[in-house]
Amino acid sequence: MLANSNATANLAVKDLARAKTFYEGTLGLKQVDEMAGDLIVYKSGDTVINVYRSEFAGTNKATALTWTVGSEIGAIVQALKSKGVAFEHYEMPGLALEGDVHAGYGMKVAWFKDPDGNILCLAGE
Repeated sequence: MLANSNATANLAVKDLARAKTFYEGTLGLKQVDEMAGDLIVYKSGDTVINVYRSEFAGTNKATALTWTVGSEIGAIVQALKSKGVAFEHYEMPGLALEGDVHAGYGMKVAWFKDPDGNILCLAGE
């Protein structure tokens, strides 16, 4: 039923101005829409990300959004670090930490948080 439909990520934030600085300035996303000062829509690849104001921002303790970046993961991690992004390190069975990238099972993964604590992920090879 939904296999051929695009999905949209929704990320709750407390402060849209601070989120805008992070998502546009740090991550380099392009804003494509804004609604009533409570929602900013960003283009990411062939999809969009809705960043919206909510009192529940940052309460999710699991990964909220993953970008598949392939072999560019190392370069992207370094570029984000140069902009002040701190990466999360987790104990993951079967994955070894190589700098800020968790590697194992033929994949590489790096996690970081936005200013409201939403857990964001880069997945590569």
